Amino acid sequence: MLIDGDLTAATVVFDLDGTLVDTAPDLTAATNHALSPLGLKPLSVTALRPYIGHGSKAMIAAGLRLANISIGDQAELVRLHDRFLEFYAENAASASRPYDGIPELLEALSAAGARLAVCTNKIERLSKLLLRELALLDKFAAVAGRDTFAVCKPEPGHLLGAIALAGGRKERAVMVGDSEVDFATAEAAGIPVIGVTFGYTPRPVHELAREIAVAAVIDHYREFPSALARVLARA
Repeated sequence: MLIDGDLTAATVVFDLDGTLVDTAPDLTAATNHALSPLGLKPLSVTALRPYIGHGSKAMIAAGLRLANISIGDQAELVRLHDRFLEFYAENAASASRPYDGIPELLEALSAAGARLAVCTNKIERLSKLLLRELALLDKFAAVAGRDTFAVCKPEPGHLLGAIALAGGRKERAVMVGDSEVDFATAEAAGIPVIGVTFGYTPRPVHELAREIAVAAVIDHYREFPSALARVLARA
């Protein structure tokens, strides 16, 4: 994959789940493990897919809701979440894989001089663990998880903090994401965003793009270099 032009002034910030990596199988497995003491039937990736972008607690809550179970005991909810995190830390990259074209794209962007960062609502420790297991961590100048700063997406400070952590400038930054949360974060931060259509949002990205300012939409990462060039030309 080739990137035309000098990108030494550019910072490209990626969401993680549903944007860089297809993590749905392992997140579903962790949710089912967390809920297994309740004797629930395992949930499918399809059933949990719409909740992935909202984090592990949202996935557990969705699993309980889909099983018509209500748990008011906060201590029990904490135990379920701890089970999720413990299992996921051991199995984060069992079935998760980078989306087609990502390794080549990251190499090309780096070769062109771009700074690369991750801005995700997955906790920082698990984000870095996953990226390390997939041999992607060293491609990024910064990984900003939901606990890296005092705020997380959709708060604009999360994205702006990731850009600063990578040593970039807001004026030449672009975000890449798959969900309404990503798009709203970028809009609030004043950063153009490229939407991918293959992620986890329950609403089609093209539909969201009519409501939230999305600079470009791609169906595959082979389309990314031209989309990035168009977005940066307008910046």
